[in-house]
Amino acid sequence: MIRAHLDKLLTVVIAGVLAGLVLAAAALPAALVFGIGFSNLSTPYSELPNTLRTPPTAQRSNLYANDGTTLITSFYQEDRVDVPLHEVAPVMRQAIIAAEDVRFYQHSGVDLRGVVRAFTVNKRDGRTRQGASTLTMQYVRNVLSSDPRLTEAQRVAATEVTTVRKLQEMRYALALERELDKEEILTRYLNIAYFGAGAYGIAAASKRYFSRSPADLTLAQAALLAGLVRSPDSDDPINGDADSALERRTYVLERLVESGQVPVDVAAAARAEPLQLQPSETPNDCTGVPETHNDWGFFCDWFTRWWSSQAAFGASADERQRTLRRGGFSIVSSLDPAVQKATTEQVLKIYRPTDAEAVPTAVVQPGTGRVLAMSVNRAYSVQDNPVGQKNRPNTVNQLVAGGGAIEGYQGGSTFKLFTMLAALESGLPLSTEFVAPTQLLTRFPVTGQASCDGRWCPANASPSSMDGPRTMWSAFGRSVNTYFAWLTEKVGADRVVEMAERLGIVLRADSDANLARYGAKNWGPFTLGVAATTPLDLATAYATVAAEGTWCAPLPVVSITDSGGRPVDAAKPDCRQVLDADVARAATDASRCPVGDQSMYGRCDGATAPRLRAQVGRPVAGKTGSSERYETETVVAFTPQLAVASMAANPDDPRDAVGQAVQARMVDAVGKVLVVGLRDQPVRDFVPPSERTAFQVTGARTGN
Repeated sequence: MIRAHLDKLLTVVIAGVLAGLVLAAAALPAALVFGIGFSNLSTPYSELPNTLRTPPTAQRSNLYANDGTTLITSFYQEDRVDVPLHEVAPVMRQAIIAAEDVRFYQHSGVDLRGVVRAFTVNKRDGRTRQGASTLTMQYVRNVLSSDPRLTEAQRVAATEVTTVRKLQEMRYALALERELDKEEILTRYLNIAYFGAGAYGIAAASKRYFSRSPADLTLAQAALLAGLVRSPDSDDPINGDADSALERRTYVLERLVESGQVPVDVAAAARAEPLQLQPSETPNDCTGVPETHNDWGFFCDWFTRWWSSQAAFGASADERQRTLRRGGFSIVSSLDPAVQKATTEQVLKIYRPTDAEAVPTAVVQPGTGRVLAMSVNRAYSVQDNPVGQKNRPNTVNQLVAGGGAIEGYQGGSTFKLFTMLAALESGLPLSTEFVAPTQLLTRFPVTGQASCDGRWCPANASPSSMDGPRTMWSAFGRSVNTYFAWLTEKVGADRVVEMAERLGIVLRADSDANLARYGAKNWGPFTLGVAATTPLDLATAYATVAAEGTWCAPLPVVSITDSGGRPVDAAKPDCRQVLDADVARAATDASRCPVGDQSMYGRCDGATAPRLRAQVGRPVAGKTGSSERYETETVVAFTPQLAVASMAANPDDPRDAVGQAVQARMVDAVGKVLVVGLRDQPVRDFVPPSERTAFQVTGARTGN
């Protein structure tokens, strides 16, 4: 026991002495050597920095489509994905040891022979030509220099060539080797080492240079990669010096032969192989989405905005984005490639990317809030546009979900849903009748063209088909303005505004938000969709009705697992019951009227999109909407399993009318998206509302 203890102590002291000699090429004062050697080289594992015990290696996060295998893009500061040692080819393990630390399995973290050899060569040549760093010491240096909690100055200090820094590496290396086995240390080293060309770790390097996994590396490929670690920037064969990379490959092959790990003839054959790079670059961020799927960029962009809003990933948006780019998450998104493709195809049939008009469209799953598709006739790109064309054909503005500079577009008559829901919730039944006049003078104060002596006086767009006795069924089916203006007066405009916000309508425009906060009671025109909204908000609101009153926050993911394979709760749907189920069923029953379906009580009479039911071939509900002067057109349709919302507008000039004619093409497009989205799903009918909600005046319907 005493002899073993003395041997270990002697090793520590000699290591400290010779490390200083290697670096300074001269003897250090004895007091300094022995002082550092005894006091600093005997660090317990428990006193190591947390970064060494649990290395904070930055790893890229991958975003997949909902099949879990189709890569949308990656997010990273350093292109790295950790892999276990058994997923690394044996020749790669041998090559890195031969190149960097041939006695890796013989020493205890500090190689005395290596120190003596390096000191001898450096003393002879008068300058530092050889180092004495073991793989364990290199691992220590890499971890300390990449610690995200350090400042840039601290990271530089962690890698500067000084005696004190070298001795610190040694004491940390000795402590690590007392607690971790060689396989664990080698695994950590392979996953943290930089191989050049932006590739951190062996998995990223294998893909970057040879487009293959580390398990499939050949001897020649492994030797090349192992040779890059010494000078990854200058020897990088993609961006640097290919000849130097080949020279280093030869060096590694020779060391493999010298150590008896590879026969001479096998090494010679590997040495004779041409470079044969097959480089591939990992996409980074949403502008890195493959060109063939450029339309996925808008979904990707919205995903990053969603991530930035999740407290689970950090205290601020900046911290959450750093977590995404360092955390090594595997993210299965809700994007359905088939539904996305169909949506994009239909959008592009309506408008071209170069057209001033856009038709952003969103597809949402009721009951979960998961978003299956987001499309618009634009290229997701930061490339410059022709003069005067702000958002076309290229843009990264969020035209589908809103946010940033995008406030949204007027939803038109699709907002009548919120008035109907507020009325049903107040106790009025679907059969509530009102003889709708061509024009109605209300009590709501307004100015402008819709004003009659200072009061709002909306008119019906087509008196011949809209005027007369109407119920919620026929008024919603025919989109009778004066009926819903009257209904708004009965239930209160503030309750209509509150209903819209409850179902997920976000008032992004300051003028809208101020009216909702301070003037909602007088905001009668809200029922006709004068507020700006987005396709995603509308799809979410109508999906709430489809899910019988269950609102779910829009969700871009199916699952998220962290770098350790543990599931993250943020991927779970965030849902809550916001409507009485019977109220939602009643609104659905009336919503069958506009799209050519029939209510459970046979009360539909007239429609604005009469062919949609036949096109979809199953029970369907929805609503069309036109804003004033047909500046925007909107179509929303839903089944129990899917909700689609599409809006046509000029994002750069909301006053530039798209015209009423586009609505028919939008209805057809929405129908085709529904057909694709429901392709493998059973036909489901809506649950009918109770006779009480359909025909009886009651008290407030707020319970379940």
